[in-house]
Formats: sequence, C-alpha cells, structure tokens
Amino acid sequence: MREFIISTDSTNDLPETYLKENNIAVHPLYYIIDDKEYIPGVEDMPVKEFYRALKEGKMPTTSASNPINIIAKFQQEINEGHDILHLSFSSGLSSSYNNARMCAEKLMEEEPGSKIIVIDTLSGTVGQGILLMKAVEMKKAGKTIDEIAKWLNMHKQHVIHEFTVSDLNHLFRGGRLSRASALVGTMLNIQPILHMDDEGKLAAIGKVRGRKKALHTLVDNIEIKTDVSNLKQVFISHGDCIEDAQYVAEKVKQKYGVEDIIIQDICPTIGAHTAQGAVVVAYMGNSR
Repeated sequence: MREFIISTDSTNDLPETYLKENNIAVHPLYYIIDDKEYIPGVEDMPVKEFYRALKEGKMPTTSASNPINIIAKFQQEINEGHDILHLSFSSGLSSSYNNARMCAEKLMEEEPGSKIIVIDTLSGTVGQGILLMKAVEMKKAGKTIDEIAKWLNMHKQHVIHEFTVSDLNHLFRGGRLSRASALVGTMLNIQPILHMDDEGKLAAIGKVRGRKKALHTLVDNIEIKTDVSNLKQVFISHGDCIEDAQYVAEKVKQKYGVEDIIIQDICPTIGAHTAQGAVVVAYMGNSR
C-alpha cells in the first residue's frame, strides 16, 4: 500500500503551525486588492492589514485555486511516491473542487497506479478545518486513504457552520443581499443569521436586532443542531473582531461546559466576501 499525504485549500483557517506539523500541502485561493494579486502562504497580506483595507472601502476580488498550481502540487507528491487525499473548499462557493477533480483525473490517466481522491467538503473556514483535523486524526490512527475518504463523505454534512455579519452593505455589494434589505437592515440594526446549507452554499436562516442578540443566537442554536452531551469541541472564526469571538467562546463554555474551543481569523479569501465583523461558529452536529 502506497503512502499518502493530505492536502487542502487555503480556506481551512487552521493554525499555520498545525498545518506544518502534520505536513499538510496547502493549495492557495488567490485574492486581489488594487490590482495586486496575493497568494496565501506565498505572498500574503497580514490579516489586520487586509481588514483595515476593507474598512477603508477596498473591494477585493477572489479566484479559485489555479489548475496549473494544482497539477504542480499533485505531480510533486506523485513523483515522491505518494497517493493524495485532497479536501477542497465547498463546491457551492468556489470552482476549486472541480478544478482539483479534473486535475486529479488527468494525472491518474497519465500516472497509472497513482491515486488522488478529491473530497468536496461542502465546507469552508473552520468547518473545513474540522474535517481536515479528523482526516489527520484518522491517518495517525492507521486508517487507509479509502477509509478516511468514506468517513468524510458520510459525515461532511454534519459539520455545522452558522455565522453572522455586521456589514450588510458588503453583502449587498457581493450580490447576496438586495440594496433595500441592506439599507433597512442597517437602519434597524438587523443582524442576519446565516449558515452553510447541504449544498455547501450560504443561506439565511434568520435575523435578529442587535449584535449581542446575534452572537447569543449562534450559541443558543448549538443545542438545536447537536446532542450537546457529545459536544467536545467548538471552532470559532472571526473577521477582525476577536472580542466578539472571545465573547461567544465564553458563552459556549458557560452554557455547554465545552473547554476545547479553537478561535481563528477568517482568511482574506473568505473575508473578502464576509467582511470585517463576521463571526462563525462550527462544530459536528446532527444535520445542517
């Protein structure tokens, strides 16, 4: 049986130290500000600087993982005798999954005996990170590439991501909210509650008035989506609003007794669409 490596897209929002310690190959999703292209992990912008640019009115654009880069990374691992398990950013939000899948098919035709399995995680940010950490855990436990892929495909829709954003105008500019809704929502201090649906797309599931109410809703919804007696770990990512993320973490600890809470920045590629003030709560649950 050939050795295999695990790779993923740069939208996983796990600590750089974790990725390096576990030899995770990362495929960058690019973002562009003021006609300058940034490549996560290669030529990146500090997160604080990125969100400062958004607050100053910059409107970054993003692009999926580049097939040329995907082919190069896959080929390198094949040349070193490795099979590949690749966990892609949700196909509902990016063409990165399809790019990786097509590259994998091409290389397996050219390299008989090699195996590349591409998983559409239907997830992003720390939700994608949850699946990546599970894959690493299973690999360390001696599971095969096929066993891990089967588990991921069976359980990926049990990864819950619910979030709120503070910048309704940014959602409007990104085409996810009408101008009228953004205007009225801003005037009335309406905060949307959104989630990643079964197709890996963003969908609104509610709205409340006021930031604190929105943060409390994210916490309260946990007991609706999962058996809290089995809740051991919660992931929180945020768009340059660490105080809000820490507030949510404290409420989760108080309400559910969960001590294992990981807080991470939302990467610029995702932050380009959610803007400053987004808070994401992710965990394994019953259904989305």
